[in-house]
Amino acid sequence: MILTLITVGKYLEARGKGQTGDAIRKLLGLRAKTARILRTNGETAEELEIPVEDVLVGDVVVVRPGEKIPVDGVLIAGASTVDESMLTGESMPVTKQLNDTVIGGSLNKTGSFRFRATAVGKQTALAQIVRMVQDAQASRAPIQDLADKVSSYFVPAIILLALVVGAYWYFWGAALYYHHESPLGVSLIFMATVLLISCPCALGLATPTAIMAGTGVGAQHGILIKNAEALQKAGGVTAVVLDKTGTITLGKPAVTDLVTLAGEMPELELLRIAATAERNSEHPLAEAIVEYARELGVTIGEPESFNSLTGRGVEAIVDGKPVLLGSPALMQEQGTGIEVLQNQVAQLQDEGKTVIAVALDNHFIGLIAVADTVKETSAAAISRMHAQGLRVIMLTGDNWRTARAIARQVGLNPEREVTAEVLPGDKAATVRAEQAQGRVVAMVGDGVNDAPALAQADVGMAIGAGADVAIEASDVTLIRGDLRSVPQAIELSRRTLGGIKQNLFWAFAYNVAAIPIAAGVLVPFFGPQFQLNPMIAAGAMAFSSVFVVSNSLRLRRATLG
Repeated sequence: MILTLITVGKYLEARGKGQTGDAIRKLLGLRAKTARILRTNGETAEELEIPVEDVLVGDVVVVRPGEKIPVDGVLIAGASTVDESMLTGESMPVTKQLNDTVIGGSLNKTGSFRFRATAVGKQTALAQIVRMVQDAQASRAPIQDLADKVSSYFVPAIILLALVVGAYWYFWGAALYYHHESPLGVSLIFMATVLLISCPCALGLATPTAIMAGTGVGAQHGILIKNAEALQKAGGVTAVVLDKTGTITLGKPAVTDLVTLAGEMPELELLRIAATAERNSEHPLAEAIVEYARELGVTIGEPESFNSLTGRGVEAIVDGKPVLLGSPALMQEQGTGIEVLQNQVAQLQDEGKTVIAVALDNHFIGLIAVADTVKETSAAAISRMHAQGLRVIMLTGDNWRTARAIARQVGLNPEREVTAEVLPGDKAATVRAEQAQGRVVAMVGDGVNDAPALAQADVGMAIGAGADVAIEASDVTLIRGDLRSVPQAIELSRRTLGGIKQNLFWAFAYNVAAIPIAAGVLVPFFGPQFQLNPMIAAGAMAFSSVFVVSNSLRLRRATLG
């Protein structure tokens, strides 16, 4: 019966531990088995269906509606919406157009398209995610050292206790309470009961099962945790430092406002003139104007001449007339009459926007405001961090006017929670300053210049779409590039750490309560009928392990907000 109970317990334990690895199995299940590629045969191209392992970098892959994307690549023809939720945790399908990247394992929803393979086999994003999750689940958390240290003393102490218990019942206890039984038999039963019920299996399972479950839940939400130490540390974070560009904002300038003189000309005509003049410029602000005009279907012509005024603006000939684009100061110097919209210029600048004034034939005709727009989810994410009791700081190299404008949009206090005009090399110094005040700091960034700060922080969190060096320097990768993943990662860490502590508590409490009963402490008071049966001890021992595994599995049902 003892062997049967232990075997059943081990089976339930193994089954539960296997469920903690569901995340890995689900990720592996995303892989497509075959791929449809285009191969050139002379002057014609034919579609061939081949095993996904045979796809080569550079192959042109054809994907139809409802099919899994077999490998990573870049769209070269067609368009579609793609469900990437199984990789990023983002429920909304993502629109894919020419030159957009697609991820192997995601699901094509609506249209057909072709893409050129850029990563295959172990180099795909899915393969790297699986490898990172496996490494994290196999790593040790610092809190596990406590359980190991206790076990190193606990096991020899229990063996010694079993011998003492056996000696007591052999020499004294059996004669007092078991008059008609063999002293050797009585002592062996008590020794076996103590050894069975005090097996430290639950202590050994307390930490790794919770780590496996926690990292798996993270992967399903697009949060990749490098190792168990990072998972544990994230739960103790008290301050979060956020890089602005590409983290809080999109990191890409975009046109936000078009302002024309009343009755002078339509806004789209202003945009057409500006886009035509800027068509040959490589400046990011010029590219933003041209891209915005294309999005609105504005016809962009070719300027008859173009000249860049370095650091000031551009001048061009459009439709036979001179066009000047530049700062409001440039327009004032040229006497174009910008003063009529001076209030609008000041308002736009106070909102942290870059104002580009446009003059046609030396006559001011309107304003175009360009800004690095805030991500839709940034304000909600920062509000959630505040609700978690975290100090939040925004770092930016921008001027204070822009920094304050962005801070107001996302709910940060410009006086206490913003540091502006920061040089790239000084970001790590800001993290050190927070650490010097006794705070546990998480740094969130996406660029090459964020890498030193990510490495300096107690927990570095890299936006998944950011630079490779930033991801390498970080402890946590947020695949979605969504700031909401930051409070989710911290919440997941806290829940995982809470689960570990619960597991350790119950494992210790179980042994503290059960060992005296197994040693026969109730027999002198209530008689031999209160002796703990070894079969019950075996069942209780197995149950303790199953309880710990089941408690860890509760993390899989966690809702991270």
